[in-house]
Amino acid sequence: MKTLRADELGIGQTFETVVVTDLKRAQIVQYAGASGDYNPLHTDEIYATKIAGYPSVFAHGMLTMGLTGEAIGGLVGTESLLRFGVRFTAQVWPGDTLTVRSSVVRIYADDAGPVAEFSVSTVARPAADGEGREVLSGYAHARLAG
Repeated sequence: MKTLRADELGIGQTFETVVVTDLKRAQIVQYAGASGDYNPLHTDEIYATKIAGYPSVFAHGMLTMGLTGEAIGGLVGTESLLRFGVRFTAQVWPGDTLTVRSSVVRIYADDAGPVAEFSVSTVARPAADGEGREVLSGYAHARLAG
């Protein structure tokens, strides 16, 4: 992956990446196995709906963060990523398609050279042509080539 250059970016420039289409329940359960987080809200449909009162099981926040981080790493190069932080704002449901949007907020220099600051937002759209909703918001800072 090539490192982004400061002269290739402009404030407000936005990048968009679809990171998952039609999230499957099996993917959520696979993540539970990989992470060791078997909370029944993510893995047990009867518990999630009948006991907890949700419409379905839902994805782990860290699954959403991981998919978002993968998109950011693909944009800036994982070796260039300096900071990445998020806040979870809504659940991700089976059937959702997730799109990561990252926008250049500022470009500044530190002691090691130019850095880009991005705002990050992951939006989920349900399988049925519903309106998208933000499920994650955050930021990323990446080292730029001079």
